[in-house]
Amino acid sequence: MEKYDICVHFLLGKALQRVNQVSKSKLSPYGVTPVQYALLRRLWEKDGQFGHVLAEQLLLDSATITGIIDRLEQNGFIERRIDPNDRRNKLVFLTEKGRSMEIPLCEKMDEMNREVMSSLGIEEIQRFKKTLFDIGISRKNKGL
Repeated sequence: MEKYDICVHFLLGKALQRVNQVSKSKLSPYGVTPVQYALLRRLWEKDGQFGHVLAEQLLLDSATITGIIDRLEQNGFIERRIDPNDRRNKLVFLTEKGRSMEIPLCEKMDEMNREVMSSLGIEEIQRFKKTLFDIGISRKNKGL
């Protein structure tokens, strides 16, 4: 048996362990987890979004997104504000602290990407990302 002829689940799991370990080590000094970083990134792209929209973008359920928003709010990165068009809804906005973290956190995640993909060339990285997208995201959106 070749060393790569192992169950896909096992290989993906080991890769995820490494990426999680490196991501957490890069982000933990800032008090942010990888999934919290993903939410902040969406807000850096477009501030003032509904929680359910952020959940859809990140492919998370409502209970999970609520917990992430709660923790980011407790740590002062974001705040909830009443929607001026419908007081029953709240929008999620970055605080000054949240805005100030964009450059350092993005730099750390760029470092993580370079570190975990250092053995791959540019074309291999693009193929790898497309494959991961096809496995994990595009099929999920198609209901598979």
